[in-house]
Amino acid sequence: MARVERRIIPYSPRPQFRPFHDRDERHAVIVAHRRAGKTVSCINDLVKRTWLCDKPDPRSAYIAPWFNQAKDVAWSYLKHYAEPLLAASPNETELRVDLLNGARIRLYGADNPDRLRGIYLDHVVLDEYADMAPSVWGGVIRPLLADRLGAATFIGTPKGRNAFWEMYEKAQTDPDWFHAILRASETGLVHESELIAARRDMTAEQYAQEFECSFDAAIIGAYFGKEIADLERAGQVTDVPYDPSLPVHTVWDLGIDDSTAIWFFQVAVGQIRIIDFYEAHSEGLGHYDKVIRATGYRPGDDWVPHDAKVRELGTGRTRVETLIGLGRKPRLVPDSKVIDRINAGRMVLPRCWFDRTNTKDGIEALRQFRAEYDEKKRAFVERPRHDWSSHAADSFTYLALAYREIAPPPPPPKPYDFQNQIIRSLVGDPTQRHPRGTVRR
Repeated sequence: MARVERRIIPYSPRPQFRPFHDRDERHAVIVAHRRAGKTVSCINDLVKRTWLCDKPDPRSAYIAPWFNQAKDVAWSYLKHYAEPLLAASPNETELRVDLLNGARIRLYGADNPDRLRGIYLDHVVLDEYADMAPSVWGGVIRPLLADRLGAATFIGTPKGRNAFWEMYEKAQTDPDWFHAILRASETGLVHESELIAARRDMTAEQYAQEFECSFDAAIIGAYFGKEIADLERAGQVTDVPYDPSLPVHTVWDLGIDDSTAIWFFQVAVGQIRIIDFYEAHSEGLGHYDKVIRATGYRPGDDWVPHDAKVRELGTGRTRVETLIGLGRKPRLVPDSKVIDRINAGRMVLPRCWFDRTNTKDGIEALRQFRAEYDEKKRAFVERPRHDWSSHAADSFTYLALAYREIAPPPPPPKPYDFQNQIIRSLVGDPTQRHPRGTVRR
């Protein structure tokens, strides 16, 4: 790569981020409190490392949980700090900047991970990773770094012990990873008077999560967080083997241009055994049929939302008809309001046993599923926040309704008591008495 003259970008790092900028490790994880400046620092680190990259045609990306969020949070920063290095005007449509060394930096959203497939990356920043689906890293981003030995930086504020927490835990023991945790009580980046005011205006859990970087604080507004924690304490998130004597039912949250999430469950007396989970994006119903058949599970019913009986404009067929054509056995979940389904989910969770390996991503989605927050009213509203966790959570609430329609298998018959039967035939049943209290002869 041809070297260009030395350029200076208009950035002076805060002391708290200098160790991050000076690191030699390949990957990095930064857990930082609100208003610490983590996005500005990471955008500048991305610009610098992309500019100094000695590979041909360097490619880098900044990824936020949603594409619109990436634009709102990082686009102005990227244009400003990369300006001395630009080869052309920023591409406002693609949210992309081209540098004088032939490199490109582009913004993406984790809400459409398929848009990232097929590219390569030398450097990537995943901002607010706690709000992304756990599968984004391993299933999409990590392979994009492989042939170029690319590097990743994860930044954000905790949202419980989810995939971001796991990443931070891993970084503390892996010499190939830089890690840092920046708490407001230690950095001095937010004035003490403001922290006092924040503690007064926020709940203890909110303050611990947002300013003290606590992974143990309850996820604010979570619908199922307490119930999932109770299940884990009770040992109901464990190894749940497939029982070939019972049918495996599936319950679907159907998406067309969005994700489809499927839970696999078996019903025993007093128990719902959830043995598997699968989610994919922008796939047809035939894809999911193949996935289910490949499991080899004994087939049960396929529970789908009530609107699956609506005819699609393109084909003129309902999705129920399509599933029947594939050889599946669709049944409609009773129509209901979202909040009623959520309450049904809360009631049914204590009966559930989850396979900790096969349903790991689904459990995390249930843990993260939370109410929408109205910034103007400063209160949670009675509707869920739509994010990566929504599809798995919606599917589970359908399961809660489907369970009511499925009769558990009858208990095994009691062994025949020949001795007592002979006695009763000779002297009568001593438990049956005449009104006066005498034993019937």
